[in-house]
Amino acid sequence: MLPLLTNMPRDVLVAQIYDGLVLLVLGMGTVFIFLVILIFATKLMSKIIIGMEKNRQSDAPAAAPVQAATVQVQQKAAPAPQGDDAAVAAAIAAAYDRSRN
Repeated sequence: MLPLLTNMPRDVLVAQIYDGLVLLVLGMGTVFIFLVILIFATKLMSKIIIGMEKNRQSDAPAAAPVQAATVQVQQKAAPAPQGDDAAVAAAIAAAYDRSRN
């Protein structure tokens, strides 16, 4: 490869290096701008979702449904078999049920 570069006229070599650098800057600039836009879009979506969650929580009634759901989960988990695995399974089931309500 080096003999090809040394046999090439200087002006052609400079033009190719210049074109390569232009392509490098354009490509890296495009990626950088896209990533900056992606960061701002992600932050904006996060703020929108947080605002929606606050509105949803303010519209929700007080703690009565949470207590009712906890009682239901405890009633569902009561007949589980004894042992460490059963306790873990009951905790997972309770957490899953609570996250859905």
